[in-house]
Amino acid sequence: MAGATLSGSPTAGLDVAMGLTLGALELDVSLRVGANEVVALLGPNGAGKTTLLRALAGLEPLGRGRVVLDGEVLEDAGRVRMPPERRPIGVVFQEYLLFPHLTALDNVAFGLRSRGVPRAAARERAAEWLARLGLSDRGTARPHQLSGGQAQRVALARALAVEPRLLLLDEPLAALDASTRVEIRRELAATLASFAGVRLLVTHEPLEAMALADRLIVLEEGRIVQSGPPAELGARPRSRYVADLVGVNLFRGRGVGNQVELPGGECLVVAEEAGGDVFAMVHPRAVSLHRQVPEGTPRNVWPGEVGGLDLEGDRVRVRVRGRIPIVSEVTAAAVGDLDLAVGRPVWVSVKAAEVNVYPA
Repeated sequence: MAGATLSGSPTAGLDVAMGLTLGALELDVSLRVGANEVVALLGPNGAGKTTLLRALAGLEPLGRGRVVLDGEVLEDAGRVRMPPERRPIGVVFQEYLLFPHLTALDNVAFGLRSRGVPRAAARERAAEWLARLGLSDRGTARPHQLSGGQAQRVALARALAVEPRLLLLDEPLAALDASTRVEIRRELAATLASFAGVRLLVTHEPLEAMALADRLIVLEEGRIVQSGPPAELGARPRSRYVADLVGVNLFRGRGVGNQVELPGGECLVVAEEAGGDVFAMVHPRAVSLHRQVPEGTPRNVWPGEVGGLDLEGDRVRVRVRGRIPIVSEVTAAAVGDLDLAVGRPVWVSVKAAEVNVYPA
């Protein structure tokens, strides 16, 4: 069934308000992605990220709601449903899904041929896209003869060759090794910057999302829990998953004056008065560790036990177990000076001014 154009001037971008049930997943999502945005969709396994992309591509029917792209209705549950092959959408799947019996050139030309472009013209445009992505010498190669990075670029060329208005990328770098991923990430960022349509990618890697996207949308259990620029999510995470994603400590409790009462009965002293249901965020670098009860004026002090040490770059993240579990970030030298090891007792201190409190 053909799509329908909304009355009035079409609005550039993607507008989605939809729901569907797939097994145990109840997906209920409303979002807008502007034509000039690159948006990354993040969330834990089973959150519904890939299902959302498949629904946009027309591979999963909606139970309710609709999908509108640049003012054109692609799907309106029960009334309008444009077939996947007619949607102006390019998709790069996590596994790339290249046809093993076709050359790289014919893989790229396939989407054009399926849209009725004559064979010679399709192959000519496919060759142009391979050249743009640095693969002009690999046109005759079949998928098993390509490296992971080359296969990813062929899949991207196939998606872009049809000149889509919406580009969907599902974990586009997941199949690459670490060394290749850095190089391909740079190439992908440049390609996305030159693409004029809507760009939406799924990833579970925060570094990848922050390197490629203008805005992050976090999906948990089929619902959007937070959306905003990377810096905003880092400053005010609204779920434990988001806090872990950006590497900060997050507590939820009730503000009473200059304290945040936590569910377990403990309290955090804060610099400014707070009231009602609140989040309290503490950056790991603001968490000091001591072998003895610290002197001075920190308002929050409690005993704990080292639960784990993780090296990240030139810093070490120390997971502390105790009545208020928390993560501290220290230098490698500090680990030696404090003689930190799993199971060792430590004292934790956090200044009241280092606890960032905001409404939940």
